[in-house]
Amino acid sequence: MAAGALDRAVVRTFEVTVRAMWGFTPRVMEHLVADLGPLRAVGFMLGPLRTHLACLAISLVNGCRYCAFGQAYALELLHLREHGALFPIDAQSLSTWIDLPIEELRGRLHLVLEAAGLHAEVVWIDGTIDLATGAQQPIDADEARIAHLVVMIGQLNRVGIAHGIEPDEAHDPVNKDAALRARCAELRAA
Repeated sequence: MAAGALDRAVVRTFEVTVRAMWGFTPRVMEHLVADLGPLRAVGFMLGPLRTHLACLAISLVNGCRYCAFGQAYALELLHLREHGALFPIDAQSLSTWIDLPIEELRGRLHLVLEAAGLHAEVVWIDGTIDLATGAQQPIDADEARIAHLVVMIGQLNRVGIAHGIEPDEAHDPVNKDAALRARCAELRAA
């Protein structure tokens, strides 16, 4: 199969798979395959994923508004579903924190997590930020998985930034819950 046909097949497979999981086709897929090539893109997509919070922190550190929004919106919807309350800050606002100095970003994330009642996540977000900035190397299996996520999300971030991809929807199957999305929007508007 020619590279062009293989590229199209991989892009289409990713689009169908992600659409089935999330309920929409992210704009980043064809750019990811174009940047990595079809075989490396397949290997990239097979890696394990960690929480949206870690992905959000990595995307904010890397300055990718597209990924930060998708992860923040997923986090916002999941928080509403699991806790019956809005996340303290909306995804649109949270995704604008991409240009903050690291310590200011860290401080703001601490405050948001504490306001959301997610106190235990503060320590984890610190470790994720340290791994994402290179301030720390992984020392155990959990940190090695986060370090893998730093690489994976970092690639998506580079693609999103390089192609100026505008945010779309929540990067999670929760995106398919139209009633939850509507409830979130209604509560935010109130």
